[in-house]
Amino acid sequence: MSEPAHILSTRPLDTGLLAHAKACGIVIDTQSFISTAPVKEEGLQRRVRELSHQPLTAVFTSVNAVEAVAAMVGSKVPWEIFCIGAASRQSVHEHFGADAIAGKAPSAAELADVVLRRSLSGAAPADEAPGHHPAEVFFFCGDQRRDELPDKLSAAGVHVNELVVYRTTQTPHYVERPYDGIAFFSPSAVHSFFSVNIAGGETPLFAIGSTTAQAIRGYCTNPVIISGSPVKEALVQQIIEHFQTNI
Repeated sequence: MSEPAHILSTRPLDTGLLAHAKACGIVIDTQSFISTAPVKEEGLQRRVRELSHQPLTAVFTSVNAVEAVAAMVGSKVPWEIFCIGAASRQSVHEHFGADAIAGKAPSAAELADVVLRRSLSGAAPADEAPGHHPAEVFFFCGDQRRDELPDKLSAAGVHVNELVVYRTTQTPHYVERPYDGIAFFSPSAVHSFFSVNIAGGETPLFAIGSTTAQAIRGYCTNPVIISGSPVKEALVQQIIEHFQTNI
């Protein structure tokens, strides 16, 4: 590329990742379009602390939920944990230990399948008949969680106990300059961005996963390029490769 490509990232990125992109001819500006905060209601915190002493099946679909729960319990828990994404998995590993991770998947819908397959393969508790799904799971999530996972589990007869442990707030910003590409890391950021902006012409839009890509397609017909892996490093590499092969 004779001139560097200028990309807008709708979430902060590590300085090392920005430097790597710049060395490859990609200048990335970062601007967060959402903010998150843990729920600090005493009733919720008391409930989570009570659960921390009980064996149960826990489900996380975001690193924010893992961090919020970890702050409430402050120690390892006797849980069988299912999670999505590298960041969530790493956070579970750090706070609750690698042995706590019973299953993982790249998306919420696929994680529901993993939960069901896990139980069908003989991992059901001793008081449940072999081949039956768990009677219930505890889904620790945000207030803007998607429906795929709880709907799929509920349809299979699993009771989903939903505990909202963090809240997401949109923080839209008007983008004045044109960009050669825009990177999105969550459906919430997509909604926030498009609440005050449009994506011009054929500007490529980069999505961390299929659910984020689906949200983008609800606002425009621009080309959407999905990361091969649901981690920010993979999405940045996807951006680099796109512009290196589309000079």
